Amino acid sequence: MNKKLAKIKYLPNNFQILEPGDHVICAVSGKPISLDKLNYWNVDLQEAYFSYIEASQKKEKLEKK
Repeated sequence: MNKKLAKIKYLPNNFQILEPGDHVICAVSGKPISLDKLNYWNVDLQEAYFSYIEASQKKEKLEKK
């Protein structure tokens, strides 16, 4: 990784790179996610998740509210 944070707009089934970089940060764990490994995000919250585990944790947290 070049250690440059990308700015991303999350879309259904895709994302748009607004500012070039090589990674984003997981909204739950804080882990860096390489753009070529980015598979999980929330369009409404505009957040990325490292894996299905973090995505599920966020979903559970939102359902408890």
